[in-house]
This record gives sequence, structure tokens and C-alpha cells, in this order.
Amino acid sequence: MLTDEQIKNIFRECEYKTSRSGGKGGQNVNKLETKVEIQFNVAVSESITPSQKEIILAKYSSFVDENSIKLVSSTHRTQLENKQEVQKKLIQLLQKLLKPVKKRLATKPSKASKQRKLDSKKKRSETKNFRKKIM
Repeated sequence: MLTDEQIKNIFRECEYKTSRSGGKGGQNVNKLETKVEIQFNVAVSESITPSQKEIILAKYSSFVDENSIKLVSSTHRTQLENKQEVQKKLIQLLQKLLKPVKKRLATKPSKASKQRKLDSKKKRSETKNFRKKIM
């Protein structure tokens, strides 16, 4: 998991780009750059540990382009709200990727579940036997 200090450093290392976004906004749509794109380069980041980098790049390999994560937000009318939204998305993504995966414990079916399975098979078999023509 990421610490508060790491999160602050991540935001400092990110590159932000703004552009005009479509959608709601009235007269501001054609004038203001409210769409925000964030780019976080995982490989050169000093705020996360090498082991965390490996985990992120391994789990998110299909989406990481040139060792960096890119996210976009254009849902809000203001640039500040979109910037906060995209930062929130980035931290949620990193937290999700760094969350340890629980190891599955192998279990055996219970006696009752085995019995239920056999009962349902018997019932199905009887149903099919009743459909047969009697000769």
C-alpha cells in the first residue's frame, strides 16, 4: 500500500496536460481547456520502491505504455475538478495493483453437498426415465 508521503511525491512526478473537452459546459466548451490527462512514469519514479514498480509493471503490463500510466478525465466542467478526479483515479489504480492477492485455500466438498449432488442426479434420472416409452 502507498503511504501519504508517497502519494504526495507521485503527484509531483506526474505530468499534466490539458485540452478542450466536449460535452456540457455551454459557452465555455469552445474556450476553456477543462479536459485533464495525467501521465505517471513508473520506471523513473523515485517515490515508489523497486518491488512496487515490478508489481505495477507486471500486473498492468497490457495498459502501461512505455512504462507510464496515462489517465484522462473530462467529466466535470472545471479543470480543477477534472485534475482532482484524475489524481483520485491514479491513486485508486495504484492501490488496487499493489494490494496483495489472497492465496486460495483448497477445500473439499462437504458430505451434505455431495449428498445434494447425488440426490439431484437421481431426480434428473427419474425424470428422464418417466419420459421413456413403455413397450
